[in-house]
Amino acid sequence: MLNKKIILFFVAVCCNFIIYSQQIELSGLIINNLKKPLEYANITAIPEDNKLQVSYTTTDSLGQYKFLLVKDKAYQLIISHLGYHSRTQKKRIFKNEYQIITLTERIEQLNEITINYTPPITVKKDTTTYNVNAFTNGKERKLKEILKQLPGIEIDREGNITSQGKKVTKVLVEDKTFFTGDSKLATNNIPADAVDKIEILDNYNEVSFLKGLEDSDVLAINVKLKKDKKKFIFGDIEVGTGIKNRYTVHPTLFYYSPKTTVNIIGDLNNTGRKSFTIKNYIDFEGGFGKLMNNTNSYYKLYNSDFSKHLLNEDYKANTNKFGAVNLRHSISKKVDINTYYIINSSSTKTKNELQNKYLNGNNTFIENRLTMNNSNNYFAIGKLTLDYTPNNKEKLSFNSLVKITDNINDKKITTSNPFQNNILSTNPMLKGINIKENLEYSKKLSKAHTISVESNLNYQKDQPNTNWITNEPFLDDLIPVKEDDIYTVLQQQKTTRNSSSLLFKDYWILNNNNHIYSTIGTNLTFENFTSNEEQLLSNESSNGFFLPKFGNNLLYNFNDTFSGIEYKLLTGIFTINTGIFYHNYKWNIKQLGYSRRNHANILLPKINAKAEISNSEKLNFKYSSNIRFPNSSKLLANNLLMDFNHIFKGNDMLTYEHYDTYSLSYSNFNMFRGFNLNAIVYHNHKKRSIKNTTTLNGINKLSTLIDFTMPENDVSANLFFSKKINSIRYGMQTSVSYNEYYQIVNTNTSINKSKTLSSTFKIETLFEEFPNLELGYTMAPSDFKTNIQVTKFSTNKLFINLDYVFFNDFNIKFDYTNSNFINKKSNIHNTFNNANISIFFQKEDSPWGLEVGVKNIFNTEFKQSNSLNDFLITDQKTYILPRITMLKIHYKF
Repeated sequence: MLNKKIILFFVAVCCNFIIYSQQIELSGLIINNLKKPLEYANITAIPEDNKLQVSYTTTDSLGQYKFLLVKDKAYQLIISHLGYHSRTQKKRIFKNEYQIITLTERIEQLNEITINYTPPITVKKDTTTYNVNAFTNGKERKLKEILKQLPGIEIDREGNITSQGKKVTKVLVEDKTFFTGDSKLATNNIPADAVDKIEILDNYNEVSFLKGLEDSDVLAINVKLKKDKKKFIFGDIEVGTGIKNRYTVHPTLFYYSPKTTVNIIGDLNNTGRKSFTIKNYIDFEGGFGKLMNNTNSYYKLYNSDFSKHLLNEDYKANTNKFGAVNLRHSISKKVDINTYYIINSSSTKTKNELQNKYLNGNNTFIENRLTMNNSNNYFAIGKLTLDYTPNNKEKLSFNSLVKITDNINDKKITTSNPFQNNILSTNPMLKGINIKENLEYSKKLSKAHTISVESNLNYQKDQPNTNWITNEPFLDDLIPVKEDDIYTVLQQQKTTRNSSSLLFKDYWILNNNNHIYSTIGTNLTFENFTSNEEQLLSNESSNGFFLPKFGNNLLYNFNDTFSGIEYKLLTGIFTINTGIFYHNYKWNIKQLGYSRRNHANILLPKINAKAEISNSEKLNFKYSSNIRFPNSSKLLANNLLMDFNHIFKGNDMLTYEHYDTYSLSYSNFNMFRGFNLNAIVYHNHKKRSIKNTTTLNGINKLSTLIDFTMPENDVSANLFFSKKINSIRYGMQTSVSYNEYYQIVNTNTSINKSKTLSSTFKIETLFEEFPNLELGYTMAPSDFKTNIQVTKFSTNKLFINLDYVFFNDFNIKFDYTNSNFINKKSNIHNTFNNANISIFFQKEDSPWGLEVGVKNIFNTEFKQSNSLNDFLITDQKTYILPRITMLKIHYKF
């Protein structure tokens, strides 16, 4: 079957070359009256024969254009550029031709001109506008399928958008943020027939008059609706049933008007589809770019229990209930109110098989572990935003967010190793509430001065509780259990955190080329961490793990008062921003009846230098010096039970981590040549770190933390390249990393080195009539070297994706992945296949659609992967959902 698919692919490719062998090249140069080349001029070739496709292109930075036309066919050429008179000419060519076209500058008033032609693509500074009708055929169902047709834009299967090699991080509809701004919710839900234009907005800033002052890497996409959809209710509903009681209900409803928008998305399914992901959560927390400006906040968020739940994507069974409502209303021309409410409830079953290889000097051994988990997870998030814009020089914004979490797990762990064979039941539970308030005010005081003030309040309370039940003792003598028939250990934790921050910034524009920015601010945090462990005995009495070894009650106060100055120079193609920030850190710790006060004064420099070689070619260098402080749980004086084989003891003498980051990125996008190149090199140099030290006894580990001053380095590089030739796009994406770090196990300090490489090569067809296929291959070898051995992994993947519209009303989609996992040291070799297929039918003018689909066609049981840490190499089997066959009915209104 696979061979037939590949044969079809090559037949289609051959047909493509045959067709294009009948075409000839029209190329040339577009200039103005002064003989200077015009970049981003639009050239459209409209054939007189309606059966032929409209051709279009834009000029590059040298004013050049090139496209293919069918030999001996009549075309109408339309040449246009913003600010110039459009030209129209008829063309019939019989051989390759080169033509120079001159456009004259428009000097008339706009109200004296009537233009009936809309170019497919318009480029103006940081905004690129696509006229959707020029690229689509009307058979697209969702926004995702429109974006696939637009030159310079790529979209993956999850709905993540890349434009000109840069990731889109915010989605707007009619200039307003759509839900959280996440691309996945927008691309998979906005109906295609409502979209008129797509705008790509580079260096996007919600406060318009701060653009050019604040450095912004945000790339946004703005969806412009058709006139008849600007005050209209539209959407669709998907209902499906399948073999073995599978079901899905997925309604989407959108109401738009100039003053009010309402968006409703629902999802009820047991097919494994997750409607709210870690990316959605990051967007709610302010977005990736904003979080990375505060690395402490980013790491705390990403490593939280709630985030770990969202990161899980593989299940043996999953039932998901999701509801989201977004209401935006313009109370007046000056006041906008925007609210989001998201509720998600899911029940999941997971199964993981691990083969852990422990590296403890010459005493290496293998542990086999099976983990089965049933979990019920619930969370609700609500966000309110109030924007007040009295004029174009002033803006006030208030945000309030509430998040409630309630997760319950029922986990069974079976471990087999040379030291013990044990079966444990454990029940982790997490209840939490988080309330955030944010106030931002910006005002342009004069041509020279603009100010910005931001204030934040945050309250967070988490209560993770766990119990472990087994018929055998665990952790040997590390926990003071009493002998019993059944061993039941209970743990209660509670973390309460109150924090506030205030930031003031002044933007001083000396002249067009020189800016000075001043910043002052403070961050204040109060944390209280408590933990308690005890053994519940069979006679209903309890054995408390009391002081001095267990039980924690920590009060932690932290204050960062800072000021900084930045100088921004704009000269020629360069923009250079250099700054230095002075931080006065103070932190107090109180526990076990004593208190400790600490302080540090540190200067942190940063540099950001950009070179805009052209509108489509850029070079960017960044350097920053960073400080990261430990959270309260790392400062505990007593033991904390982490898992059935792990006890952690904090260290209240810890100070901070200090590291420098460097990055150099290069991007080159040429729509004229169908060329896209992005490369980045990243280096992280740790001057001092907080290092984990581990004492191993079999699989049991006792870990603590120390300040570590030996330098550590990691270097990574990423390269993305794509090239379109006729109707075929070739692509390559490569990432490589080298990490050199120390480990401390059983008082032995040694250096580890890891090398990883992942390269994906793919070819994708972009035919109008033939099946469109994507063929790709990924190679991902990795080496891990310790002082005693070298371990080599390799994961190779072949993937095929098919998308074909036939008989006008049918659309077939098929994807296939063949994965090959090898652990050369352990001689483990596994191959697994995964494939999905769907056939969708809908008459052109009918609101009804019918879809038949099969997921996991080969009924593959698991995925294979590997991981490593300071003393452990893990081969993992993660079990996934079985084959699912579904029949779905779609209704569009």
